[in-house]
Amino acid sequence: MKRSLTILTALILSISVFAKSGNPEKLFSERYIKKTLKKATAWQLKNPKHKLWDWTNGAFYAGVFAAYETTGSEKIMKAMLEMGETNEWKAGPRLHHADDHAICQTYIDVFRIKKDEKMIQPFVETMDEFINTAYPVKKTLMPITWWWCDALFMGPPAFVKLGITLEDNNYLKLSDKLFLECYDLLYDKEEHLFARDIRYQWDQEEILKEANGKKIFWSRGNGWVMGGLVRVLQELPADYPNREIYEKTFKEMAAKIAKIQQADGLWRASLLDPESYPGGEASGSGFYTYALAWGVNNGLLDKEKYLPVVEKAWIGLNSLIHKNGKVGWVQPIGADPRANFTSASWEVYGTGAFLLAGSEVIKLKR
Repeated sequence: MKRSLTILTALILSISVFAKSGNPEKLFSERYIKKTLKKATAWQLKNPKHKLWDWTNGAFYAGVFAAYETTGSEKIMKAMLEMGETNEWKAGPRLHHADDHAICQTYIDVFRIKKDEKMIQPFVETMDEFINTAYPVKKTLMPITWWWCDALFMGPPAFVKLGITLEDNNYLKLSDKLFLECYDLLYDKEEHLFARDIRYQWDQEEILKEANGKKIFWSRGNGWVMGGLVRVLQELPADYPNREIYEKTFKEMAAKIAKIQQADGLWRASLLDPESYPGGEASGSGFYTYALAWGVNNGLLDKEKYLPVVEKAWIGLNSLIHKNGKVGWVQPIGADPRANFTSASWEVYGTGAFLLAGSEVIKLKR
């Protein structure tokens, strides 16, 4: 029965895409992608959610900047400047929490264009305090600074972007250290996926499993990781000493993610038990589309193998966006896979993931 529902869902999504575009090939045209990125950005900006420095908006504005680079829209640039001014160009209030550094990625990206020191000086000051303040280990669940896999999208790109911008490798070395601690704690070298946190590892007394007996790997959590890897690799020099570990992890995860893509081109909230979670989840799927497309565009992934995966994913993603630009089928905020969302469900990070995906799909040489 579950298999029948999965096939039916894929069929409905395929019909939806065809009806929306008339011809799926149109979904890859430069005109369509730019128009859709602008529409999605505009809808989300008109429907704000959360504090502007929040991690949710860190992911959204990463996509907003990608949409600006893709379209050149001054309206989009204005929105980023207004966001920065509202935040006083500051990180969130939690010093060691990677989530509160995510928005600083966009500050740095905008600074590189506008060259206004006030856009990054608060983050520099925060990082000085971060480096000089020991991380307080309070719980066994949180034995290291970046103890949950989502952190690898939030923290490393911000630290590395700052280091590259200021030509200061100390920020890169700090990011390496914290990244590798998280990698050693949570990366499953058999499945080539990250556990969300240590509760989901299989070497404990109480083992958490999916309904089908498989390990629990959260789609969005691993999407955060792959998106973060892309944003780090974009920055690091080709001869950077630790670049190899990032590339190796990226390629291993890409192979796994491509293998478990579903018939509609999307990924389910739980990666290894898709039948328990009907409906493609937009935020995880958006980050995978972004990461895989970037890998193809930059020669890290074999084009013959991965281009069809990306094309199928982009078609699937476009079945989730409403006519008004709202990206639907986004799992709400959480720390694990759940089947608690529908076509009407949206979140700012889902839009961010969609915008990042489109910004790379448009560059594909098909």
